[in-house]
Amino acid sequence: MNKSLSVISLILAWILAAFFLFGAYGNTFISEENAAAYAAWGYPDWFHYITAILELATALLLIRAVSRPFGAGLGALVMAAASLTTLVNADYGHAVVPSVVLLVSLVVLGLSLRVRHASI
Repeated sequence: MNKSLSVISLILAWILAAFFLFGAYGNTFISEENAAAYAAWGYPDWFHYITAILELATALLLIRAVSRPFGAGLGALVMAAASLTTLVNADYGHAVVPSVVLLVSLVVLGLSLRVRHASI
């Protein structure tokens, strides 16, 4: 496999890991604005903790190459749910970031699977 694709995959994975780590922190210590958004979307008061746990797991899985496809896949699922939630609730201003992160997660998933397949 092309060495530059491996480097791109690594860089994108670490950027994603930082994003999800930051998201986990933000969902653990939720702001009033984000709590209001969760409530407006119909989620229970405690749901942000589930999101935080999933985002923390995603960040940790993205760090190591062996678990990176699982982290990228989990991150894609989390961001697909976030994108769908915002779109269904016509909260289009909040839909852009999760949609972009979903796309980057899918790119990292594809690249990390190519890297894994090339090393076999």
